[in-house]
Amino acid sequence: MLDQVMETELAPLSLLEKAALVLGAFEGPQPRLSLTEVVRRSGIPRSSAHRILDQLVRLRWLDREGRDYRMGMRMLELGALASHHNRLRRAALPLLHALHEQTGQLVHLSVPDGAEVVWLERIGGSEATTVPSRVGGRMPAYCTAAGKAMLAFGEPGALEHVLTQGLRPRTARTLTRPNALRAELTAVRERGVAHDREESFRGINCVAAPLRGAGRAVAAISVSSCRAERELVRLGPAVLACARAVWRELYGPGRAGRVGRPAAARPEDPRPAVSEQEMDNMMGWLRFSEWM
Repeated sequence: MLDQVMETELAPLSLLEKAALVLGAFEGPQPRLSLTEVVRRSGIPRSSAHRILDQLVRLRWLDREGRDYRMGMRMLELGALASHHNRLRRAALPLLHALHEQTGQLVHLSVPDGAEVVWLERIGGSEATTVPSRVGGRMPAYCTAAGKAMLAFGEPGALEHVLTQGLRPRTARTLTRPNALRAELTAVRERGVAHDREESFRGINCVAAPLRGAGRAVAAISVSSCRAERELVRLGPAVLACARAVWRELYGPGRAGRVGRPAAARPEDPRPAVSEQEMDNMMGWLRFSEWM
């Protein structure tokens, strides 16, 4: 067994693995990368990286502009297809727009991914340009309202996994002590909503509610703003009502007629709004293209 493990560890990377590393170099806020930057980020030798980049350009997975490369139209098409087919997003979208109209603030739909949260949807408000978020972007769960909402009602052991990654301060108000975070999550369970008090971005407050029935949270809906914390607190009931409405849209009465669910299925079915396989596929594309 040890010999097999050693052989696996020493085995050369396949072409597909090298291509994945090259594409992974484009994760982050910088849309264009030079060959040198791709080599540095991917760890692939320069000659191999250059050959793979040229092949990806021919396949339309990447575009070339002068000496720089960026994600191509084919990646956009595939990413959009994955997003379009996501049942959770499709069910939530009309209600997210309604919440935005009601509050006038920036609305997010987020899902958990390990110790992080990933934004699936972003409905902008008048202050949208001041909140540095994007669809497909990710943030540590412990410092976001959406992340705390999902941790409070998440899988057993999810919090411990987050704690093992460390609670690094992003602002002066980030909760960096495990006991403080545990106390905060207890309060979230009591009031039903979570708050981000300038913990992830300076000057940005947020309130979030978990998307769940009787079981674990599978997503969260949040409202973010530059307004004072007390003003965001007043929006908590509206955010919670939106989350419950999305859950009813997915599993509530009348859902059986729309998606062919067996009549014996319960309205408060605690299964995830997205199947494990669907979520894994979606998360794979999100990791591939955070710009989506």
